[in-house]
Amino acid sequence: MTTDGFTTCLWFDGQAEEAAAFYVSVFKNSSIGRISRYTDAGPGETGSVLTVEFTANGQKFIALNGGPQFKFNEAVSFQILCADQAEIDHYWTKLTENGGEGGPCGWLKDRYGLSWQVVYDRLADMIHDPDGAKVDRAMKAMMAMGKLDVAALDEAYAGE
Repeated sequence: MTTDGFTTCLWFDGQAEEAAAFYVSVFKNSSIGRISRYTDAGPGETGSVLTVEFTANGQKFIALNGGPQFKFNEAVSFQILCADQAEIDHYWTKLTENGGEGGPCGWLKDRYGLSWQVVYDRLADMIHDPDGAKVDRAMKAMMAMGKLDVAALDEAYAGE
């Protein structure tokens, strides 16, 4: 096995190139790589896009035009750890625009149905605190949110 880590393959129904361009536009340290096309061997239409290699935020992906057989679901999601409210707002807005939808507790689906968790980077420390009262307050606050509110989470954690 190579030491270059993993490449995540995302299955699309004819939207691989569009989706790759979208993700590259959302994240820094991103680029489109090689694009392969179906040949006469099929199963797709000759010349249409088969795969698009891309990097988003330094993570390697392949977008595959595999057809309508499989759809994304919440069993797999990508976490985006954000340092502040401005980052949360940026990713939440970009990923929900043009058909995406917000969900509970920082979760959302983008326009392609891919699930994301836009998370305050301090939240993991909050919910692992040895002080159970702090954990309860932070969890209760988070559970009542759609898009996470950094100030409200900090206040709940602190008991304010």
